[in-house]
Amino acid sequence: MKNFIAPLVLALFATPAIAQDRMTVMLDWFINPDHGPIILAQELGYFKEAGLEVELVTPADPNDPPRMVAAGRVDLAVSYQPELHLNRREGLDLVRVGTLIETPLTCLVVRTDGPVQSMDDLVGGKIGFAVAGVQEMLLNAMLTHSGVAVQDVEQINIGWSISPALMSGQVDGVIGAFRNFELNQMDIEGISGRCFYPEAEGVPVYDELIYVAAAHGLDRDKIARFLHATERAAADILNDPHATAETFFATSAELRTELNTRAWADTWPRFASRPAAVDQGRYARFEAFLVAQGAVDSAIPAADLVMDVTAEATP
Repeated sequence: MKNFIAPLVLALFATPAIAQDRMTVMLDWFINPDHGPIILAQELGYFKEAGLEVELVTPADPNDPPRMVAAGRVDLAVSYQPELHLNRREGLDLVRVGTLIETPLTCLVVRTDGPVQSMDDLVGGKIGFAVAGVQEMLLNAMLTHSGVAVQDVEQINIGWSISPALMSGQVDGVIGAFRNFELNQMDIEGISGRCFYPEAEGVPVYDELIYVAAAHGLDRDKIARFLHATERAAADILNDPHATAETFFATSAELRTELNTRAWADTWPRFASRPAAVDQGRYARFEAFLVAQGAVDSAIPAADLVMDVTAEATP
């Protein structure tokens, strides 16, 4: 028996490792708790078990991710549902293939002690934004819903400097702030902030963070394996947010900050538990909203905007 087992064990160890498919994913921002399922899938070996070698890259500019994936420079990009609707009008042939965070996070943040106590108080004020196009569109819709003329508010591109621009008084408010981050960052600095929520100001509920891919030539199988791995990680997070937080923060000393600790607690309940699943109605409603706002001339069918890569391909 011993003579049989030993060669067998040696043969098993001598078997070549299964080749991993390479995949490059561009995040929407620097690594933070919003990316929990991706980082956990990497750290827990779920990507490896799915036959994937995943490289994560961060953008130099917040407008880069959809353009990089449309240009074929990366396989997937983390983006925003509202941005996808506008990107398609810009000629970027993109499709949503998965969801990372399935509830809105974006909000219009102002200082609690500042001059803006209601949307009406924005008249004559300055609002900063980070991502051109999409955040301006959301702000315009919120202003219109509240009866404020868009031209009565000055909009300023502040790039990455969201909270500092507001706290320093450079602007009276910021659109594109995430309610799980900017409010916590301001509170840590001893400044109280408040949010005006898009979904309470006339904007349909939407998926905040989604995965987008180039619509033509995408590898359904590879993306499906990526989503399955992140689904496993999201389940782990939902089942034990404290233990998975420790795993997340252990990946880099730079992540273990008070801000990220607070943000994790505000973020983990929002992760999509079924990242491949598609709610076409949500995308159809947002298209109808854009048409009603006059932001676009006609609606794109939801079936052209979203894809369930885990579903059987139609002949």
